[in-house]
Amino acid sequence: MAKDVGKKYQALVIVESPAKAKKIGGFLGPKYKVLASVGHVRDLPASRKEIPEKYKKEEWAELGVKVDEDFEPFYVVSSDSKKIIKELKAALKESSELIIATDEDREGESIGWHLVQLLDPKVPVSRMVFSEITKDAIQHAIQNPRQIDEDLVEAQETRRVVDRLFGFPLSKLLWRKVAPKLSAGRVQSVAVRVLVQRELERLAFHSATYWDLKAGLHAAGDKEPQAKDRFTADLMTVDGKRIASGKDFDENTGKLKEGSNVLLLSEDDAKKLVEKIKSSDWQVESVEEREQTRKPSAPFTTSTLQQEANRKLNMTARETMRTAQELYQNGLITYMRTDSVNLSKEAVTAARKCVKDRYGDKFLHSSERQYTSKSKGAQEAHEAIRPAGTEMKTADEHNLKGREAKLYDLIWKRTVATQMAEARLRFQTVTIKVEDTQFRASGRSVIFPGFFRAYVEGSDDPEAALDDQDSVLPPLTEGQTLSCEQVDALSHETKPPARYTEASLVRQLEAEGIGRPSTYASILGTIQDRGYARKNGSQLVPTFTAMAVTRLLEQHFPNLVDYKFTARMEQDLDDIAAGQAERLPYLQRFYSGDEGLDTQLKEKIETIDPREACTLQLSGVDSAIRVGKYGPYLEKENNGEKVTASLPNDFAPGDLTNEFVEDQIQKKQEGPKPLGMHPEEGLPIYLKSGPYGWYVQLGEITDENPKPKRKGLINSIDPETITLDQAIALMNLPRKLGQHPETGNVVKTDVGMYGPYVLHNKVYGNFDKKKHTYEFEGKEYTPLDITMEAAVDMLSKTKKRAAAEPLRVLGEHPESGQPVQVFEGKYGPYVRHGKKKVFASVPKDQDVNELTLAEGIALLEEKAGQKKTKKKKKTTKKKAAKKTTAKKKTTKKKS
Repeated sequence: MAKDVGKKYQALVIVESPAKAKKIGGFLGPKYKVLASVGHVRDLPASRKEIPEKYKKEEWAELGVKVDEDFEPFYVVSSDSKKIIKELKAALKESSELIIATDEDREGESIGWHLVQLLDPKVPVSRMVFSEITKDAIQHAIQNPRQIDEDLVEAQETRRVVDRLFGFPLSKLLWRKVAPKLSAGRVQSVAVRVLVQRELERLAFHSATYWDLKAGLHAAGDKEPQAKDRFTADLMTVDGKRIASGKDFDENTGKLKEGSNVLLLSEDDAKKLVEKIKSSDWQVESVEEREQTRKPSAPFTTSTLQQEANRKLNMTARETMRTAQELYQNGLITYMRTDSVNLSKEAVTAARKCVKDRYGDKFLHSSERQYTSKSKGAQEAHEAIRPAGTEMKTADEHNLKGREAKLYDLIWKRTVATQMAEARLRFQTVTIKVEDTQFRASGRSVIFPGFFRAYVEGSDDPEAALDDQDSVLPPLTEGQTLSCEQVDALSHETKPPARYTEASLVRQLEAEGIGRPSTYASILGTIQDRGYARKNGSQLVPTFTAMAVTRLLEQHFPNLVDYKFTARMEQDLDDIAAGQAERLPYLQRFYSGDEGLDTQLKEKIETIDPREACTLQLSGVDSAIRVGKYGPYLEKENNGEKVTASLPNDFAPGDLTNEFVEDQIQKKQEGPKPLGMHPEEGLPIYLKSGPYGWYVQLGEITDENPKPKRKGLINSIDPETITLDQAIALMNLPRKLGQHPETGNVVKTDVGMYGPYVLHNKVYGNFDKKKHTYEFEGKEYTPLDITMEAAVDMLSKTKKRAAAEPLRVLGEHPESGQPVQVFEGKYGPYVRHGKKKVFASVPKDQDVNELTLAEGIALLEEKAGQKKTKKKKKTTKKKAAKKTTAKKKTTKKKS
């Protein structure tokens, strides 16, 4: 690659983020100019407002896709990106070549293609790809460039158009028929349906009760039994007939499944059986042993990393991907968006050396182990997620802390385990006879831990997991007599199917072939942000809004939320990426024609009744549930009149029962409960229930008093037994406790939207989340009686905000004139700017004392790009219209 005379740089290299640009620039040296596009530089217009005035009356303006012109997309350059493109063009004039170095997945290919279209370079263009940001990888990539893969671009552009054709008109339909600010999506709507169907299964579930017996036995003979001699056994058969267990019951009726040849024990049966056998002779009837080998799991793909991080580290998919992105940009792991389980030769070699050095030869697998990807998608990177480089350093050796250390450790263990020997386990099954019954005991032991020594799926601590693997039975032989220490009759209740967690939902979507790994994090975030699901612990609980939207789509657009249909769409897009299908015929089938989405929408939009769409009739529930503007509520006829009652916003649809409905309706009919008169205000205080729980209200709503004072009940007050004095105390909040002994500033306590708190100098002290109390010197306090001493103690234990004084002032922002400052935060130093306090973390390898104003601004712009927070200046109609670019026709080039 020869440098042109008069050109300052050998090449302009473009990546997505400033952090990557700095790291890669350090590897390439001063001959290369490395700049960041800060993500996408252009996209379809978010609304008609972004369309230039001369095009606003065009039929395609609302969609941003020219359906009648071969579905040509109309792209708009964002205001944030205009400045970036200007800088890139200036740098390109000084460069002999343009090298696109965006991420190696389908989206990165598309970003690179858009950059080339906008920059319109007059110099050679090439594409470099790499799966890790290390010096060797970057040097190899720049020496082995290729051309932009037009098939990948075509697939991504088709995907973007499909998502717009799907999401935009359906979202507008939901705004009109259900509620504003809702959204529909090709994968998102199916994911919501998965959650809703599980909730309906829980609602239809009928619990069943069954009994069995558990015996405590020992094999010590006449000797005093030791812990190693004791074990337990469960009842299996009575008179040759297997006793019923949970799997034998019909979930929809709570009764035994038809044709079940089992014995259902009642409580009385079980207790009689205990009396019959507890003093009888117990004898070993048979002993069976078997060995099993277990192989280590494949290295992480995007979805398996999200699942395991959710299970082990309680990290959401968004947190996982954000943390993985930081690890990747810092050169610590390979690219984190991948379907592949393949490991490179250098990774296998490094892992095997690590195993030998750390665990010894006996823990090393006899040969190199590779895995085959089961994913049909070919659009992602071609290597699994693993530690970058060839040294396999641990998190401690990289000096990592917090979430980055935990996630890196997970990736390190999983990668190293792939080259370790199989674990060998021994399982024992012992059948014990007493009278006409049989009991069964099971044991398990680890013969050789193998890869368990480094990594056990689902367990944080491999050593502790090894201990858990062992539950060894004492040595037992056929015909051996056992001693019974105790027999208990135990009651069991069948459980409804578990709600999905983020981990299990990702696993289900992947199993159905719905979506792709790189999209799961944003999908999980969107369904929660849009009010389709909420978190209850780790469970994802669908809302009534989700149920209404899913029912509407199932009734009127069943194919769009059909699992197989959605999976086929994904495969069709993969075929386009592989060059095995064309975009235009696919788009025409999907959107146009007699059965296309556009035709369906035109037919349905006027026939869907909004009231019907917002009304749910759930199985087994007599009352209708309405999805209203202010949340869900019950609606029922009582003596010819309609009665409504609010449902708590956090109420799970699957927990709805007629008993709960009747209770809510009754409370609504009874009206607010008067507790008495406020002695100073002279107004009545009422106890009321709303979407956010119980609260007390001072006076009634009138023209003179449209917003009466309200206070939510703290959890230590029972709404059934609340007294007037407690209500008055709540109404007297906020309560000033006095002046802080150190600062002299006021300390006060109150109950807010998120519960009770103590406040001093903008620092909040929080009460226990469950009980709304605070323990100090052996006494539990509430906001109604907390003392200054207890409040000061609470505040002293509260992690205060970052110091008001900045570490450094980098200078004034060129646009706003406001200072760009560096502060010390909970997770390290960060850059802050402006009254709206835009924050951006400073990379760990960046010395804050050497951080320049330009670098600080770049960090802020990158963060703004990631959050898609586009700050737009007000413009008059006389000003220039936004720069727009229609997709140029390209000739496909195969790499």
